[in-house]
Amino acid sequence: MRLNEIIKEFKIYMSNEEQEIFERCDELRPLRSFTEREQVIIETLIRKSLVSKIYRNGTVMVMANEL
Repeated sequence: MRLNEIIKEFKIYMSNEEQEIFERCDELRPLRSFTEREQVIIETLIRKSLVSKIYRNGTVMVMANEL
């Protein structure tokens, strides 16, 4: 039996601040384009697997994963 069959709905908690930044990550953007505070929040979203970190040409890029 798969986990998907047991759990019909799975939600990951996000604070209002995380939600706001998550919505701004709808396209591939350099991590450096965010403020230091926003970068810390993005790292939290990466740990929650809501945002992906991509290395491209020596630059760290971020983009929201599909929910």
